[in-house]
Amino acid sequence: MVLRHLLCATAFATTLALSVPAAAQDADMTMQQQQAPELTFERVFASPSLAGASPRGAQLSPDGRYLTLLRNREDDRERYDLWGFDRQTGEWTMLVDSEKLGSGRELSEDEKMQRERARVGNLKGIITYQWNSDGSGVLVPLDGDLYLAKLDGTVTRLTDTEESELNPQLSPEGEYVSFVRDRQLWVGPVGGDARPITPKEGELIRWGEAEFVAQEEMARLTGYWWDPDDSRIAVQRTDESPVGVVTRAAIGATGTKVYDQRYPAAGTENAIVELYVMDPDGQNRVKVDLGDETDIYLARVDWAPNGSALYVQRENREQTQLDMLKVDPATGESSVWFTEEAARDDYWINLSDNYHFMRDGSLIWWSERDGIGNLYRFADGAWTKLTDRKEPVTALIGVDEDKGVLYFRATDDVLEQQVYKLGIDSDAAPVLLTEKGFTNSASMDGKAQTLLIGRSSDTQPPQSYLANTDGKRLAWVEENALDADHPYAPYLDSHVTPEFGTVQADDGTELHWMMLKPEMEPGKRYPVFFSHYGGPGPQTVSHGWTGALAQAIVDKGYIWFQLDNRGSANRGVDFEQPIYRAMGGVEVSDQKKGAEYLKSLDFVDPDKIAIYGWSYGGYMTLKQLQADPGLYAAGISGAPVTRWELYDTHYTERYMGDPNEVPEAYDAASAIPEATNISDPLLLIHGMADDNVVFENSSELISKLQEGNVPFEMMLYPGYTHRVSGENISPHLWNTIFRFLDSHGVTPPE
Repeated sequence: MVLRHLLCATAFATTLALSVPAAAQDADMTMQQQQAPELTFERVFASPSLAGASPRGAQLSPDGRYLTLLRNREDDRERYDLWGFDRQTGEWTMLVDSEKLGSGRELSEDEKMQRERARVGNLKGIITYQWNSDGSGVLVPLDGDLYLAKLDGTVTRLTDTEESELNPQLSPEGEYVSFVRDRQLWVGPVGGDARPITPKEGELIRWGEAEFVAQEEMARLTGYWWDPDDSRIAVQRTDESPVGVVTRAAIGATGTKVYDQRYPAAGTENAIVELYVMDPDGQNRVKVDLGDETDIYLARVDWAPNGSALYVQRENREQTQLDMLKVDPATGESSVWFTEEAARDDYWINLSDNYHFMRDGSLIWWSERDGIGNLYRFADGAWTKLTDRKEPVTALIGVDEDKGVLYFRATDDVLEQQVYKLGIDSDAAPVLLTEKGFTNSASMDGKAQTLLIGRSSDTQPPQSYLANTDGKRLAWVEENALDADHPYAPYLDSHVTPEFGTVQADDGTELHWMMLKPEMEPGKRYPVFFSHYGGPGPQTVSHGWTGALAQAIVDKGYIWFQLDNRGSANRGVDFEQPIYRAMGGVEVSDQKKGAEYLKSLDFVDPDKIAIYGWSYGGYMTLKQLQADPGLYAAGISGAPVTRWELYDTHYTERYMGDPNEVPEAYDAASAIPEATNISDPLLLIHGMADDNVVFENSSELISKLQEGNVPFEMMLYPGYTHRVSGENISPHLWNTIFRFLDSHGVTPPE
């Protein structure tokens, strides 16, 4: 353990100082200074970030000359400013200084909640922006108002109101600016006065906003869409009146605010969503025919490249069928262009943004219809399979229609994501564009002329670079080299490279694990910090950068361990399917296989395996402790879902079905009925203003444990939502966790 070695070295140096010459003392002090300092939780969450600079929101200008991105500050890792890179001169310029330009005005509750939905609630300064059509400047929302920043350095303020301007957009041709204010859609000429183009219909009707489940679960954050030539807008109208009210007490440090939040819990009514098409002044409004059934999801909306049609993805409540509607924007009349069905009767449709409407009227489309995510082309009523991979395609990155080439990302050997290009009409194999040993992400400009690659490995924190269409690096955006000036440099001496392996699930499926081991002494056994998520979606084991938090825990003398169970992403339909109407089942047994493997290792203390998880992972901690008392030494459950009837419709019903139809599935998945079976030490953590996994999940569990006289420990965070994080709060949370483990003897060997 690094800390213990440092203490020994210090004591040894003090003894030598009594009897050796000054020169030798100086040499010894130099040796000490070169040793790695202790990596504390305080340093893990302080600025600058130990992962190095982490630019976000990178975009290329319409002409491809400029690269813009949001860059966080060295002295405040959560504050972002807008920077631009001139590819001709090779120079970087700060385009908007968020501290100098911002008003510091408090955001509206609606904007705060939207930021929570977008997982950027902790960020400050500029969190999004949009290029105008001629490439002369960008639209910048900041502190609830809008600005137009030009590349010549001038900044024009477009709005100055107490209310927040939500979902701002520049129209495609750059003539208009639009935004949502006070539940109406506003439109005006750039630099001129905007006015509402939709009616004011009370507190329960919203125009131009995505409903709660669209934002939280469908990755759709907008509720209106401009056509390509600025002549029409498709606008969502949301009626929240059918949605049940959850009285959410946002308990803060100095008071409590009570919100009557419209929260569509599983098995209850959703909002009624309608779609209209209108002129930029609100005239000539027509209603889009979405069908007779109103209990549907408006999944995606797109305009044809020439504006001749509006395409709407309509998903049924069960999420087993998706219809692509082709809509006449002049009349609102629609027809079903094609229908996508779930790959199995006991499966669901995973929504994605991996599609591209071609100028010739065809469509590039991602589908899991054959059990693995692949790309297809739909033309003249017929489907052509473009990729035929055994490991899933995970993203459509760009399409160069002129050259007939598309670019995609795909899983490679489970643990890496690589970028490829493929001729749309070619029989040739896809061409690999990225480097093995890294896991990659990518985006492209609208014409697919330049790649922006993001990558990391288990020895390299995140990097980003510009590349040509053959994958050749043109310029670093952020090299993030681990040199002497890197924030992580002082801790490199104790950096641990992960080890990878597999165990078998009950049905023989290979489950991948990752392990980081501390410096160990022969014959001694070490505790394990077993981190898990377990739910559908995230893949936690990969060849990407593990981050400083895991390293800090390893530095304390713990083994860090993760395992991806069945139900997680990027392994295909058959790997995800076992959680269907059975949450809390195979995930628990798969993680148990990881624990049993750990107990078989001679360097692991079998009595000191602690499990930790947040959100779905917090739920998993509870289910694991209930299923196997004594298997784990202790459990930390952060912001857990405890009863799935308390969670939202779109997420929960996708995997579990309707609780009114399959109540037995919900009963079996609940963490409440068997809560009193928990006999191992439990630490429960929850933010007291959580609007995602509402605090009732934990309060019901607390009551159940108390009424059953079951001992447990608890740490609650007033004012914090589902994201309990910050430069001071995060160290407090993690120090609390390890004080809990220490108090129960889950500690490294002496």
